Amino acid sequence: MHQEPEAVTWAREKAGLTKRALAGEVGISEQLMGEIESGWRSATPANLARIAAALNCPLVVLERKRQSAAGDD
Repeated sequence: MHQEPEAVTWAREKAGLTKRALAGEVGISEQLMGEIESGWRSATPANLARIAAALNCPLVVLERKRQSAAGDD
């Protein structure tokens, strides 16, 4: 999964947009937007970039944080 679902929802709500409005700006279905926010589906890198642009939000805020491998510390 490329996105952090909770971060996408938080940024959308902070921007004052509904799922339908954001989906329309990004060019995806409202259903897919809901699935991305719930974590059921992963946003493609291109769609995640469009979501970030529509929300005027840095892409890194929406990206899933990578877990470090065991023994890396």
